[in-house]
Amino acid sequence: MRRFGRILVAGALAAGLTIPAGAAAAAPPADGGTGWHVGIAPLATKWTSKVGPDNALPEYPRPQLTRDKWQNLNGVWEFARADAGQAVPAGQTLGERVLVPYPIESALSGIQRHEDRMWYRRTFTVPKNWKVGEGQRLQLHFGAVDYDAKVFVNGTQVATHRGGYDGFDADVTDALQGTGTQELIVWAEDLTDATGQPIGKQRRTSDHGIFYQGSSGIWRTVWMEPVPVAAVTGLSTTPDVAGGALKLTATVANGAGLKVKAVARDGNKVVGTVTGAPGTELRLAVPKPKLWSPDNPFLYDLQVTLVDGGNKTVDTVGSYFGMRQIGTAKGADGKLRIALNGKILFNLANLDQGFWPDGLYTAPTDAALKWDLEQDKAMGFNAVRKHIKVEPDRWYYWADRLGLMVWQDMPAANTGPIPEAWRGQFESELHEMVREHSSFTSIVAWVPFNEGWGEWDRAATGRIADDVKAQDPTRLVDAHSGVNCCNSHGDSGRGDVVDFHQYLGPASPAPAGDRVSIDGEHGGYGLKTSNHMWFGDGQAYEMEPDSATLTRKYVENQEAVITSAKRCGISASIYTQITDVEAELNGFFTYDRQVTKMDLKQVKKVNQKIIAQADGSITDIPQPLPGTPGLTGVTFYPLDEANGTVAADTVAGNNANLVGGAAFVPAHNANGVSLDGATQYLDTGKPLLNTASDYSAAAWVKLDRADGGFQTVVSQDGPSNSDFYLQYSGADQRFAMSFAGVRALAPVKPNVGQWYHLVGVRDTVKGELRLYVDGELAGTASACLPQSGPTGNTVIGRGKYGGNPVDYLDGTVDQVHLYDRALGADEIRQLYTSNN
Repeated sequence: MRRFGRILVAGALAAGLTIPAGAAAAAPPADGGTGWHVGIAPLATKWTSKVGPDNALPEYPRPQLTRDKWQNLNGVWEFARADAGQAVPAGQTLGERVLVPYPIESALSGIQRHEDRMWYRRTFTVPKNWKVGEGQRLQLHFGAVDYDAKVFVNGTQVATHRGGYDGFDADVTDALQGTGTQELIVWAEDLTDATGQPIGKQRRTSDHGIFYQGSSGIWRTVWMEPVPVAAVTGLSTTPDVAGGALKLTATVANGAGLKVKAVARDGNKVVGTVTGAPGTELRLAVPKPKLWSPDNPFLYDLQVTLVDGGNKTVDTVGSYFGMRQIGTAKGADGKLRIALNGKILFNLANLDQGFWPDGLYTAPTDAALKWDLEQDKAMGFNAVRKHIKVEPDRWYYWADRLGLMVWQDMPAANTGPIPEAWRGQFESELHEMVREHSSFTSIVAWVPFNEGWGEWDRAATGRIADDVKAQDPTRLVDAHSGVNCCNSHGDSGRGDVVDFHQYLGPASPAPAGDRVSIDGEHGGYGLKTSNHMWFGDGQAYEMEPDSATLTRKYVENQEAVITSAKRCGISASIYTQITDVEAELNGFFTYDRQVTKMDLKQVKKVNQKIIAQADGSITDIPQPLPGTPGLTGVTFYPLDEANGTVAADTVAGNNANLVGGAAFVPAHNANGVSLDGATQYLDTGKPLLNTASDYSAAAWVKLDRADGGFQTVVSQDGPSNSDFYLQYSGADQRFAMSFAGVRALAPVKPNVGQWYHLVGVRDTVKGELRLYVDGELAGTASACLPQSGPTGNTVIGRGKYGGNPVDYLDGTVDQVHLYDRALGADEIRQLYTSNN
């Protein structure tokens, strides 16, 4: 039990708990005689005290398939820990009380602990006017149970389900006993990160880092409703903007001989109707459609009726839809970009984890669920990335209503490769997520993998992306967000998106072929806020001392997004994140949503500027001066001295000092310099390359080792990191021309003891780095962001990273040339063959 932050229950003082200065105890909901009591958590939201036994998420939970008659089964249930293989406790009162639908680890549940297995029990009565058994059937619905579930009515098993993020139903009519009280029991098992199941950021024990407290058991609304024997069981809607129609498929149970009639309305005005067979795609005309967009999130009302041969109504459901088209288009700069309704629109998104200090996976109220999205809109964002979690339907309903484009992640399994036995389950849940959410207007992209978490094979990732695209060709597919990061197996080349992560960023990948590029995660600036931190402390990618500094850092970082969009062609950026979460303190708001951490007027101003300017219009890229002609360069170190501690520059007299005992030795062409990989290097004493323009660096090098350590051949010191690195990349065990976080890599590992000729080229016009090995192009990398001018010395044989000297060369270097321009391929080949 923690004693910092805000207190969730009355009675805290009587229990000897301390309330920190500036915090207030939330008034507890009365238990209503149920025996349920809210638990204690470090933080309370402003909605915590509004939750009680009689109002636990009372809203109809399925806004795209509504019915007039229904009964909410949320509220206080009996609860008990379950043992493996235990008999169903039918007819037995369970010893604890839990508030459904809050996961059992949450304070709002009243249990506030993890159990691998659990029992839920309650009774219910079917209203007599529902006429169940007299042409009506009773449907029982579960929004989500994490993870395996079995459902029993009056001791009869009526459903079993695996998967923590999708809903399931059961027709329980035949299990009812008379018209009186009925017994409902749910068994659930959730082993979380002990298995290969999809879990997102859940862990049984928070790591005080980027993973959080798990959420087990029932965590979305449970409800029941009467439906006719012949009934509409599902609706699939897809807008066809170009064709001025809505594609509609109604799934119907026992629909033989019946017809589906659909009516679309704009307020009270009928805009289109269609009649056709159940289970077939119908085209509902929507002439001159009002298009949905973040600036005008217009939605049509939809009524679908099932009728018999005499046109008598058998069943009726309500729904809604928006008319919009997501795709790609080339800007005036020739780069492929994301387009909404045929017009380029930059997707400016916030990262949204979907965790709450009182309800964990479940927002305390519908108003709370809506609040996060309202803040996104108020801050000038037009999109949100739902990060490796799937929300209740009402979250997407509010995104539809408010006008936010949603990038929807598939919840990851653990960070390592998914065990083979679980891979089919992962894919099944992925496709079920797409199926269940395919009619929400706000969703514009599917993201199967994040940073390689769970990936087991690059080809398999590409196939999965293709499978999702085949299932839903109307949206973008981002095969792997953060393909440059962490556990990624590399770019499969599939999907519609090239997605890089970079903290603090922004990331700046370039569009490739028929794929747009985005910055999938960046930012992460943090601020500590007393009495509003889950663990009483925490961290971020960079901590700031106060709100003013945090705001300034955000604005500067977002200004760089504009540069990345104009120079590199990114179509979206996703900032981390809407709120703090547990130990992560990088939110616009504290985890309890009580404190605003930035000046939101400045936030909104820069956000609106990004959307307005990142439109693919032509940006004048400064053209570099032609530079010094010839292959000698602006500086040339032959390194042919027989002895001494100075290497002569035969062009401009910028001699280099040998540091740490580096020595001249026989090398590729006469002599060179031998370096020990620990302390030795050559220091030119000044910056010799203008890094704000084009440049090239060339050298002969022989490695004495080629392992997992980095080794630098030529670099130039920057304020914190080297401006560039002509290097051996230990992470890849290949030669590279690099910026920090960006590498143009050779295809194979070099041999120890063999001489190689390396040339690294910075091309500002093409926005790339190029590496040549032995006269041939070996690798390229997008490096489209402009660099600042030089600040530190050009050095041979070491690099700089995080403010420290690093990556000393273990080998011999010879014939070092520096150029004030981007060398061409023919020149590089000529330089190589000349042996100079």
